[in-house]
Amino acid sequence: MDTVSMTGTQTEAPAGRPPGRTRAWRIGTPVVGVLSGALLAVSAVNADGTDLRPGRYTDLAGLVQAEAEDYQRVEERFTELSEEVDRLGADVDDERVEQARDEIDDLQDPAGMTPRSGEGLTITLSDSPDELFEAAIEDDTINLNRYVVHQQDIQAVVNALWSGGATAVTIAGQRVISTTGIKCRGNAVQLQGVPYPQPYVIQAVGDQVDLLDAVDGDPLVTGYRDDSVDPAIGIGWEMETEDAVTAPAYDGLLDLQYARPLRR
Repeated sequence: MDTVSMTGTQTEAPAGRPPGRTRAWRIGTPVVGVLSGALLAVSAVNADGTDLRPGRYTDLAGLVQAEAEDYQRVEERFTELSEEVDRLGADVDDERVEQARDEIDDLQDPAGMTPRSGEGLTITLSDSPDELFEAAIEDDTINLNRYVVHQQDIQAVVNALWSGGATAVTIAGQRVISTTGIKCRGNAVQLQGVPYPQPYVIQAVGDQVDLLDAVDGDPLVTGYRDDSVDPAIGIGWEMETEDAVTAPAYDGLLDLQYARPLRR
């Protein structure tokens, strides 16, 4: 067997292994390990003990309950502070303060802070039946939004009732006032910070004839009602006249500003 001098001569790489690949792996593997460790460390710091990709809520009832409890705690704190302000303000003897109190008393009813009752309407909105919705999914040409109640549908009904002279309106039993916000939250509608699932029951106190005329003449409500009688869509619509509708006083949070003491 011939011997080969190692001085100044490069040995051949084993068959099937490109020259330089072994050296690249020896250098690259530690570098990749260091970078991976650095990324894990950065993720741990940013997460601060929480999941960077939290799972989606799959339990709608649990989500509604959790947010309702959060809202309840805020509302209780607000009530405590309001009572403290009333207690401290009761001892104030000032003509301007007394005038402001009289104005507040006059605005309690139109602002929705007192209960209302009388004849009126009940309107119930609900999503299309499951079998119609599932059939629509199979057709790519169908707009699935027409099968679900949206915030704009609820707002259209409420606005029509206001235009018909309603003196009080409720959604899911909650009094609607000027600061009430209605918005979609997943497959539920959030009202004053609390999510409510469908069906959505809307009630109004007012003259029945005027309310019916306003609802029948509203173009946005008419479009919804057309979908309700379409056998392929069948989105839920029910409207009934009521001899007695009771709208409780608004008892939620108000969009208030804080006061500053006068400097003497």
